[in-house]
Amino acid sequence: MDNDVRHRRRIATAAGLAAAVEWYDYFIFGVAAALVFGRQFYPADDPVAGVLASFATFAVGFAARPIGGIIAGQLGDKRGRKPMLVAALVIMSLSTTAIGLLPTYQSIGIMAPILLVVLRVLQGLAVGAQWGGAMLLAAEYAPAGKRGLYSSFVQLGVPIGVVLANTVFLLAVQVTGSGFASWGWRIPFLVGIFVLVLAWFIHTRVEETPEFRAAEAKMAAEEHRGSPLRVVLRKHLGTVLLAGGSFAVNTATFYILLTGVLDYATRHLGLPRGPVLTITILVSLTQFVVIPLAAKLSDSVPRIRIYAFGAVGIMIWAIPMFLLIDTGNYFAITVSSFIASTFLGIMYGPQAALFAELFTPEMRYTGASLGYQISAVLGGGLAPFIMVLLLESTGTSLSVSAYIIVLAVVALFSIAVLARRARMRSPETASTERRS
Repeated sequence: MDNDVRHRRRIATAAGLAAAVEWYDYFIFGVAAALVFGRQFYPADDPVAGVLASFATFAVGFAARPIGGIIAGQLGDKRGRKPMLVAALVIMSLSTTAIGLLPTYQSIGIMAPILLVVLRVLQGLAVGAQWGGAMLLAAEYAPAGKRGLYSSFVQLGVPIGVVLANTVFLLAVQVTGSGFASWGWRIPFLVGIFVLVLAWFIHTRVEETPEFRAAEAKMAAEEHRGSPLRVVLRKHLGTVLLAGGSFAVNTATFYILLTGVLDYATRHLGLPRGPVLTITILVSLTQFVVIPLAAKLSDSVPRIRIYAFGAVGIMIWAIPMFLLIDTGNYFAITVSSFIASTFLGIMYGPQAALFAELFTPEMRYTGASLGYQISAVLGGGLAPFIMVLLLESTGTSLSVSAYIIVLAVVALFSIAVLARRARMRSPETASTERRS
């Protein structure tokens, strides 16, 4: 293996690790929201109201993600991918650690949920900034014909983050026992301080991407070129919205499985949290295989076909998924989550490369980040909150299935329009993008 290949893989691995630790910090909030935040940071009179308030705080982070994407996108398209990624890691590390030190509602009253919301906003800003930087480090260093595979290093950060978050929480539950609800839940957040080590490594050891350096030279020659955000909003807003619409079903279903089902299984079905967390960990392991396989396949088959296949699978599986979960049987819940997770991985594998190729390097950080973060707001942020509302108002989990199906229809429409636009491009342009 020559030095160039090793160098590219080292950078892709660093980008993947950055995504993994960033998502770990982000996901532990979701697990804590389902298990303890309703009682720790809100009045304990009504358990349902506490869970709703907790999930609403969880959703606030998603509302902040597009803002983080916009700020980092603007600066990342002008100043470079690496500095924005480092800044995102530092902000995430400090805000996550601060949550672990936060006094509860019983200690400081209304200031507790207010501070929790502020710190969640900072987490949202950080993860909104992180994805574009990490994804572009991997994608823009990828060898010709391997952008899908190299981008999947960053996509693997999500299941790694899920496994780490749930594993650390599971260990905290086992080690602290009855003390988990009062202080044990803080341990996973305090671990976040070690993310600063990775931020330092990337700052000192990783170079800026060749594609950005070329785009930087091009922008320097175009003295009157507008800001990346202005160009994206004026000329490519439709592409951004279609990208967001195409992926909302994935983020919604993912967070329903990650946090919504955890609350549903423990509060409605009466299952202990330990086995449910274990199922989440085991199911997430399947994405370590599915994501890179789907991404690698997308380097030889049109990415959008792989992407669309995953969306169709999510739509078809939405009803059987909850019928199996409702049995309260651990094996049935595992099968249900496994199949859903497989379809999510099929979509998620090629998604980073697909979004990167929707925009030119001069506006890629801004455009790809906006599309991804819009999908997070439309789908992920509100999904657990909407799930609780649907369950309480309808009394049936099939209402949640209907919600997923509606988002899948939106996704397939968006994908169809994106595919049609791709076919309208000249064969020469499409060939050039394919080799990039």
